[in-house]
Amino acid sequence: MFWNRKKKTKEKPKPKPKQSAPIPKKPHITPSPTPPPKFDKPKASVPPVAQKVSREPPRAPPTAHLEPEREFMRIFKRLTYRHRAWDIWKDFVVMFACALSNPVDKAHYNEREELYMKTIKKYIKQEQNMFPDLVAQTVMALELNPEQDFLGKIYMDLNLGNERGGQFFTPYCVCDMMVKISLGDVVSHVEEEGYITVNDPCCGAGATLIAGIHEAKRQLEKVKLNFQNHILVVGQEIDFTTALMCYIQLSLLGVAGYIKIGNTLTDPMTSSDTLENYWFTPMYFFDVWSTRRLLRGRNLL
Repeated sequence: MFWNRKKKTKEKPKPKPKQSAPIPKKPHITPSPTPPPKFDKPKASVPPVAQKVSREPPRAPPTAHLEPEREFMRIFKRLTYRHRAWDIWKDFVVMFACALSNPVDKAHYNEREELYMKTIKKYIKQEQNMFPDLVAQTVMALELNPEQDFLGKIYMDLNLGNERGGQFFTPYCVCDMMVKISLGDVVSHVEEEGYITVNDPCCGAGATLIAGIHEAKRQLEKVKLNFQNHILVVGQEIDFTTALMCYIQLSLLGVAGYIKIGNTLTDPMTSSDTLENYWFTPMYFFDVWSTRRLLRGRNLL
């Protein structure tokens, strides 16, 4: 039957793929050689302006001298949790003085070493380690400002003075003024005798002696003389702890001298003393002073 025949459908021709336009090739460019780096021509050096160079040591800040004092008080107060302030101060001074005396004064070594060991055993290990810190702050304070009574000031700030005994230390500025009025011509005396003796029969912590040392030092330095070879410091004090405070400060200042512990009125210094209560500074044992004693045939100068 004709109607059962399938009609032949004409197939549509498949579209031909479109050809893309050819991609134009980039032209080959030969890179130009890298130009060498350009360096600026050195400019002619201009000589610096000559400046005056100061040979003075750098000055410490205005409050630098207060730092050791504050640190000393901070460490000291840590020790007061278990001990009385007066006991701590006395033990600190005794041990410090023994540590300065024992390396040089062999005549008193055994008794002072025993005193040191007896004192240090009062404290536990942690507390024992604080005492060298107190020593370090004392040394630093006198390095920053030698012209002061450091231990005397701390002593009074801690209210340790004996009010019943009338123990009030003279301010250092007053001692300095008194010395400048009374000391006189140091150089002429040294040229005649070889040295000058600065004596205080009631020395306390040594403020007057320290002021005398520095005034004599200023005069000797003007003629280029070493004050350590020409100043002998002598003091006497009835109070044991206070006398050792003076001894410590004189020792740290590097002067030759000695302190006698005793009453100046009833037990003054004499050539017949047994030296039992004498404390000699380390500088006292140096050659120049040992030679003077040998030539003069004296135990003391």
